[in-house]
Amino acid sequence: MDLFFKKLDPLKILKTRLELFSFLSPFRSFRQKIGLVPTMGALHSGHLSLIERAKHESDVVVCSIFVNPTQFNDPHDLEKYPRSIEKDIELLKGVYCDALFLPDLTEIYPDNEVKWEIDLEGLDKHLEGAVRPGHYQGVTQVVKILFDIVSPNFAFFGQKDYQQVLVINKMIDKLKMNVKVVMCPTMREKDGLAMSSRNIHLSEVERKNALALYSALTLAQNIIANKSIHQTIEEVTNYLRTSEGIDLEYFQLCDGLTLEPASSKHNIKLIALVAARLGRTRLIDNIILN
Repeated sequence: MDLFFKKLDPLKILKTRLELFSFLSPFRSFRQKIGLVPTMGALHSGHLSLIERAKHESDVVVCSIFVNPTQFNDPHDLEKYPRSIEKDIELLKGVYCDALFLPDLTEIYPDNEVKWEIDLEGLDKHLEGAVRPGHYQGVTQVVKILFDIVSPNFAFFGQKDYQQVLVINKMIDKLKMNVKVVMCPTMREKDGLAMSSRNIHLSEVERKNALALYSALTLAQNIIANKSIHQTIEEVTNYLRTSEGIDLEYFQLCDGLTLEPASSKHNIKLIALVAARLGRTRLIDNIILN
């Protein structure tokens, strides 16, 4: 669609399933491609890059903002999750997003909603799943609901949440859903820190210390060709454990398709993943090594 006409179209803010259905019906009638960017708000340039990618691959782009309670295993984490809806709306207008789906809790989870559980074949049991039990059951629950509501052709997610992408693809495969997940590169600040809604909670000192995460990933990238899996994990782990302000939860090299710990660096897609706390803020990051 011509950018001039896009500028004339205001962002549609839709709060109910019915409003969204009515908005998307004409696009479906003409078999146009629908792109969905699911978010929990507190938008930043990383989210906006997903919308830009969606605009290139879709005829109409829907961004959803919903802070999903079922994926938080810590009520305090849910309570402090950043919310900035007015700013988010202005950012979406700035990138000419077509529609914002902004449902309330009862719109997503009616009173008679059945309890959700899906067999993810172990993808939800290690790394983030081990640290945050039940997290990916909550993620797949809300994403399934959003897919059912929007019926997108494409759904766009960031590589920063790599395990989440694999989990959602597993759900799609299990349920035989007709949607393609597009994983987009992690957007970073100029100094390498992965963009995250949680970064606003970092103090100035914590923000500086957080750079050790990306430094650790690039260290792994630099040494993996000449060292074994074990040697690489040991060296990078030691680096992180001696880095100021880093409370390391895990650093692991995994098979990029299964997320099982890598035993060999040959004939597999190898990914390095890290999670750590800086004060009260928890950050994750990853990098594909080959």
